This record gives sequence, structure tokens and C-alpha cells, in this order.
Amino acid sequence: MWPFGRTALYLLSAPARHRCSLRSPIRPALETSRASHRAALYIHWPFCKKRCTYCNFNKYITLNVDHSAMRDSLVQETQTLLRDSQVKEITSVFFGGGTPSLAKPATIASILETVARASHIRHDIEVSLEANPTSVSTPKLAEFKQAGVTRISLGVQALRNDDLKILGRDHTVREALWSLEEARKLFPGCTSVDIIFGRPGQSLESWVEELEEILTLCDHHVSLYQLTLERGTALFKQVQEKILSMPEQEVVAKMYHAARNILEKAGFRQYEVSNFAKIGAVSHHNLGYWQGMQYLGVGPGAHGRFVPWGDGKTQREARIQTLEPDNWLREVRQFGHGTRKRVPQTELDILEELLVLGLRMNEGLTHQHWQQFSPFFTLEEAMRDSADVQQYLQEKLLILDDRGFRCSWHGLALLDSLLPTLLHQLQHSYRKSGSRCL
Repeated sequence: MWPFGRTALYLLSAPARHRCSLRSPIRPALETSRASHRAALYIHWPFCKKRCTYCNFNKYITLNVDHSAMRDSLVQETQTLLRDSQVKEITSVFFGGGTPSLAKPATIASILETVARASHIRHDIEVSLEANPTSVSTPKLAEFKQAGVTRISLGVQALRNDDLKILGRDHTVREALWSLEEARKLFPGCTSVDIIFGRPGQSLESWVEELEEILTLCDHHVSLYQLTLERGTALFKQVQEKILSMPEQEVVAKMYHAARNILEKAGFRQYEVSNFAKIGAVSHHNLGYWQGMQYLGVGPGAHGRFVPWGDGKTQREARIQTLEPDNWLREVRQFGHGTRKRVPQTELDILEELLVLGLRMNEGLTHQHWQQFSPFFTLEEAMRDSADVQQYLQEKLLILDDRGFRCSWHGLALLDSLLPTLLHQLQHSYRKSGSRCL
């Protein structure tokens, strides 16, 4: 599952809308510090055996992958982006998709070896791999571990066979539970489960039973995702044609609140809107996204955020790699990378993303962290003049205090509805503070 919510995806895909800054040239504090030489690395494997009914991600269904070509091009693009960014330390690696567990373990090893030769990596670096239950046998899981993977994120999605069929998954409940048990043996304390709620025909009672069942096996990290209908998907069409019906939003909200309570009682801490972990089991890679850290995106359709120091630039860019695998392969062979779009980010662009992603976390945004990106425009300045924001504070949906800016327990569940107002206020306050167009 892509590590951003729907609102964040809007920010990632939108063109730069502002060309204003408090300073010129634009150089947020983070980019002039040592942090500009550190980044996370995301590798996108775009292939799947089949398309799930709810999925509109950049993935391609094929049984004839040229694994050698993919390995060589992923390695080459990794080398190019490391050179362009002049990143000296990779802090985490995440293999997402698609279904990256369909890749050969040797491909994973080649990429990690490339990173180790070109940059500093800690001996205990987190290397995550998304996996589907039918794409990992015990021997293959062991090979992934030997290749350097340290953390498995298993796409269980449901523990009801009828629901798995509705979602278009290619595994059964039995296969999911077996895969989870095997993953836990090989990656103790470092196995995460993805599960979807708000499915067609799902009741609150059945959801509670399902979640309690999965907690008997998954005891370290759980990612909960509310099912959303995306135009162009098979599930969207089935609902539109009234073949299937979705639960009422009130029921879905109760499912989310019930899950939060169940997970809390089981010893999990909610550290982000969709993510719950026991001590020591948080996803450090995803935390990097939510904290506004630089990251390099490698592979068809991957996104990135980094300063291309190697090109003589000092301004962070949002990058998107070419979507279609064959075109991406051709461009990597010709240019060393498949970057299709490069958008310079203004300070306001960066602050918007920081606000949207930072508020997804339970701890929100601290003043110190915000000042790393904007030392002359504070969180108080950004939010204090809005009557709507003041109302949210009075209703205890948001908290703004000496520690920073964050959602309350109830506010976190309503974040998507709060964000449009907060983004509007940020833009208004930023311009009012004296920013000027370049």
C-alpha cells in the first residue's frame, strides 16, 4: 500500500502552485544542514499476477517479466539518483509495488549492494519488502532475508474468503495465516500486516472478530486502511451498478474507533492515522515520509523528494519516474534514469506537505521540527489568525501548545475533513507574513 493518504496523494501529484518565498533563493533550513545528505530510498516493482478490484496504483499484470533487465535498470537508476542527490547516507529502504515479492531475491541483493558501495548505511538499517501471501514460500522468504531484507509487510487485507474474492485477492485465509506465521518466524518483531476495513457487506461485529483473530498471530505492527472506491476500478463499477453495497459511513467510523480501542488494549500504540505498533516496531521508512525527510524514488512511477546537488541545484525537487515499465526501461538505458517530471518546490510547497503529512502522526509537528524547514515563519503565525482553526482548537480536535501542533485522539479520525481549512490558512498566513513572488 502506498504510504500516503488521499489528501497527501493530491499534494504529491499536483504541480507546483506557488512561486513565492520569504527568502530568495529558496533554501529551507533542512537543505543547508547535514540532513540534506541523508535520504530514504523507495524502490517500485510495478508487476502483479492480477489486479485487485479496488486498486488504481501504477501496476502491470504480466507473467513474462525480464528480471535481468529490471535488475540492471533498477541498479542503474539507483546509482544515478544517488549521484544526482549526492546523498551520503541512506537511512532506510522500502521495496513497494506492485508486488515486489515477485522480484528475485538476487535483484534485491544487487540494489542493496549498490547502495552500500555508493553511500553509508548502518548495519541495522531497516529494509522493508511488501509481500503477498501467494508470492512468498518459506524458502523464498529466507532468500529475501539473506539478500538483506529485515522487515516484511504482508498484504493480508481480509480474513474472510468471500471478501478476499470481492477484493480480487489471489490468496485464501488459510494461505494468509500460514504466510504470516512463516514470516514471523523469519522476521520476529519485524512483520507487519495490512488489512482493509469498510468492505462491501462488512458489519462492525464481523470486523471486530476479524481484527481480534489477526492479533493472535500479528503481535508487532498493523496497518489499517479504509477501503475507498476509485474511479476506473472493477469494485467502483460493481458498486455503481448496485451489485455490491458499501457500509454506511457511520458504520465505517465505528469500525475505525473500535479498531483503535482493540489495538490499544492489545498493547499497540497508534503512531499514525493508519499505523499501529508495539515498542520498537514502527516503520522508520514511513516515518521519514511523514516527517518531510528527503527520499529517492526508483522504478516505474516512483516519486521522490530531494535536492539535486549534483546538478548544481540548491532547491528541493518533486520527481516522478516514467510510469510504463517498457518506456522506463528504455529511458534508463539511454539516460541512466527514467525521470519524467521534475518540479522545483518552493518553501510553501514543502510546508504544505509537511503540514499534511506531519498531522497524520500521533505526535504531530513539534515547533523545533517545523523550524528546521522554516525558521522565520512559525506554526503560531501559520494558524493563529483563523477563526475556523480556533474553533477546532476549542472543540479539542486540534492542539497547539508549547510542544507543537497535532490532532487530538478524536481529531485524528477527522483529519481529512480538517486539512482543507488548515491548508487554506497556511497559504493565507504565509502570503500575509510578507512573502514575495520570485
